[in-house]
Amino acid sequence: MLFRNGTVLTMDDAHTVLTGADVLVVDDTVADVGTGLAAPDGAVEVDASGGIVMPGMIDTHRHMWQTAMRAYGADWTLTQYFVWYYLEHGKHFRPEDIHAGNVLSAWESLEAGVTTTVDWSHGLQTTDHADAAADALESVPGRFVLAYGNIQAAPWEWTADAAVRSFFERRTRSDRLGFQLAFDVTGDPSFPERAAYEFARDLGLAVTTHAGVWGATNDDGIRLAHEAGLIGSDDVFVHAATLTADSYHRIASTGASISVSTESEQSAGQGYPPTWQVRQHGIPVSLSMDTSVWWSGDLFTAMRSTLGADRSREHLEAHVKGDTVTHSSLRAEHVVEWATRGGAAALGRDDLGQLVAGKKADVVLIKNDHSPVSFPLLNPYGHVAFQAQRGDVHTVVVDGHVVKADGRLVGADLPAMRTAVDNTVDFLVSTIGEDAWMSGMNPDLPPGSVLDNPYQYTDYKSDATREARGTMFGDPGS
Repeated sequence: MLFRNGTVLTMDDAHTVLTGADVLVVDDTVADVGTGLAAPDGAVEVDASGGIVMPGMIDTHRHMWQTAMRAYGADWTLTQYFVWYYLEHGKHFRPEDIHAGNVLSAWESLEAGVTTTVDWSHGLQTTDHADAAADALESVPGRFVLAYGNIQAAPWEWTADAAVRSFFERRTRSDRLGFQLAFDVTGDPSFPERAAYEFARDLGLAVTTHAGVWGATNDDGIRLAHEAGLIGSDDVFVHAATLTADSYHRIASTGASISVSTESEQSAGQGYPPTWQVRQHGIPVSLSMDTSVWWSGDLFTAMRSTLGADRSREHLEAHVKGDTVTHSSLRAEHVVEWATRGGAAALGRDDLGQLVAGKKADVVLIKNDHSPVSFPLLNPYGHVAFQAQRGDVHTVVVDGHVVKADGRLVGADLPAMRTAVDNTVDFLVSTIGEDAWMSGMNPDLPPGSVLDNPYQYTDYKSDATREARGTMFGDPGS
């Protein structure tokens, strides 16, 4: 396949941008990038003129199993999310419901140009649920990482289950399906999560964890794991929004990365999106969208909201001191990198996230000749980050295979997906009752109490997860 005459964001080490350039894909590999490339016999040519050719985007944290409840929690806070999924109704999901949500979410990713998605799958109550999740991902022609988790049991309990170990031993890792371990660390001084870390290390799995989440996780969890020498360079800390400098120093020292879900952090209340301070510590960043229970499943929105949150804080910090920001530190180019190479680095996949000869052929063409927003194309990074949206994704290639062409998915059975998720919704409504279903989607005005510690498998609680800050932003006492 030859993409002809487009603006190419190579995302190579120099961030080279080529205009009027071509990208040649042979089998599953980017064979060449340049101008005036010769098309091999039988090659399919795609007219990329007026469009942007870029690497496939990578989402490092998405609860794919929840997609059957798209937009259900639009008015939720994080506490209401915890109540619905952790305490009351998440336990009702059957393996077939996990499968339905994953299939829908996987195709949603591809439709938006997200060629690799981490399924932060914390609804795996049994290995039957886990097999359903993995089967769903393998049925869709994208790249996925199944991050195995179970919010209905303690991490040190479910990782000790022989059936879970057997799952990882019998499921085949491939170029298109990888695995992580997903659990949170509460900060309990006895550090019971050590067993889950050791399980992950024994199986050679990276750990992904919700860290620095207001009311749930704090600096203590990071300190305990770091002092035990259990944080690996391939680990991913999600959100990391309410941490002090001590935790950022510890994360930076290990080479681990942070997955920022800006829409989620802004709306749900995990904490203010942390990129402003994370950048100061030189910690690698990737982007994620969290869950379609609230938000959109595309990374265009993630890039846009991340720029807005970071720049807003930069201005606020300056204004507190009586200063004026005249030049933005975070640029559109940076968030495009986080959405591509940042995700690849977080997953240890240096063969993804770039359009460079020899890299994997995960390619996205952004082009919409039917939209007045598609021109003029002046600043390609700015166009991707601020102007483009999923409807402008013209062509998507994963591993050399076309999964979206001329704005339409290839091989997606939408009627079957609709039937499956309708069955899930019908099952949930009948199980919890119509009144509970409707009230969950339309929460009352908030009561005075606050849920402290959503992890019902432990009695440990700490006021440090809701410790007052000395200023609007910053460490206590600053």
